Amino acid sequence: MESQIRQLREAQREWSAMSIRHRLRILKRARHLLAAEAEQFIPDISPDLVRSPADTLAAEVLPVLAACEFLEREAGFILRPRILGRRGLPLWLWGVRSEIHRVPMGVVLIIGASNYPLLLAGAQALQALAAGNAVVWKPGTGGRAVAERLARLLARAGLPDGLLLITDESPDAAQQAIAAGVDKVFFTGSAATGRIVMRQLAETLTPSVMELSGCDAVFVLDGADLHRAADALAFGVALNGSATCMASRRLFATSTTLSALLPLLQEKLRHAPQVPLPLRTRHLLDQIIANARARGATILDSQAAAEPTSNAAAEFTPPAAARPADNASSTLILNATPDMLAMQADIFAPLLSLCVVESEAAALAAYARCSYALTAAVFGAEREALALARQLEAGSVLVNDLIAPTVDPRVPFGGRRDSGFGVTRGAEGLLEMTAIKVVLVRRGNDKHHYAKSSDAHTDFFAGYMQASHGKGLGTRWRGLIRALKAATKIG
Repeated sequence: MESQIRQLREAQREWSAMSIRHRLRILKRARHLLAAEAEQFIPDISPDLVRSPADTLAAEVLPVLAACEFLEREAGFILRPRILGRRGLPLWLWGVRSEIHRVPMGVVLIIGASNYPLLLAGAQALQALAAGNAVVWKPGTGGRAVAERLARLLARAGLPDGLLLITDESPDAAQQAIAAGVDKVFFTGSAATGRIVMRQLAETLTPSVMELSGCDAVFVLDGADLHRAADALAFGVALNGSATCMASRRLFATSTTLSALLPLLQEKLRHAPQVPLPLRTRHLLDQIIANARARGATILDSQAAAEPTSNAAAEFTPPAAARPADNASSTLILNATPDMLAMQADIFAPLLSLCVVESEAAALAAYARCSYALTAAVFGAEREALALARQLEAGSVLVNDLIAPTVDPRVPFGGRRDSGFGVTRGAEGLLEMTAIKVVLVRRGNDKHHYAKSSDAHTDFFAGYMQASHGKGLGTRWRGLIRALKAATKIG
């Protein structure tokens, strides 16, 4: 891996020396090729993902095309050097020109996720290349084929050799790349794995962006459009077989609103297909359900009954032997409380916990008990929903919608607390692919700051500070007089 990193560095030096206009022309050609060959990418997306070909095009290819077009249109402006004018320049630095440059990091390691193998890592790779970096792309499980297809497409579009390295899918590949010396890491995955990656990064003080787990919340306010909320929740639970970090896992509403919403939601979920689960996920789901039941919750299976009962659902308690070993239908946990495992865990399973709250303050307090803060959503009248949204600690908050608006290529995406730090996508995500370089130019022959200081300098600086920052006109005037008198002694 060390020799491969050296080769990437050599290619990156030439790539970064090219104009950004030239780099973006290559991305534009790649976008046109991807649009023409979009359907050819479908078979390379992991067959383990629960989605239709149309879902793959909409959830993976279309957002990558939009992200590429955003870069073509905006990257030149975002990455341009910034010259600071005289406004705000301290008087004692008069004659200094300040420039702020955004320069490539060098070699960027992108550790992809398995649930959206093209969208997440692909958009990051395009941003890294646009910013002038070389890229090591470590795909998530099942993601190597689509990563290699995109790499071949970029090569046909004119991307120079040696700029994009696709590794195998093993964790060892990422560890070897970090050990070989990359300049920044962009990781998408669970909080537990993120901590492991960060421990290795700490050894070399390698910076990173961590896009980690979610246990995302939905608030349904009194007076909300419950049909819309039910549609959105069913969409969020079922999307990509519920293997979405932004999938709704916690719902907060008053008892009145929840009683009206529940039958609508159960009817929507009743028609959702079962989701195949890895045995590890199935085991965690069983733990979550057992924990909730032990704490007094009611467990509802969306397909347990054809008609809702008096409490809008039938309790689901099948024996373990009768359950499919690897499939799960949508599961609702009623009477959930913030201390339950269901309200704290990140899991890729069609699970939603419903928590009754008496007030907005109670909802905020219950929400804060979870350590994850990726996204949240609020359904209700826009004014009230926005007021609540502004109080929520989360990377993104959606009002009257779920998940889909976050793929807007203009907006950054990232989490807070155990959901990570830093962002990808948007202008801010592009800037994450760069380092700041400040260039300061002294104009003229002023050399006063080289002179040895004296008592006169003390009077001058004290007077200058009083004149510049003192309170009241009189104070400032006295400071100015003191500074001027001292200046005559300095010469």
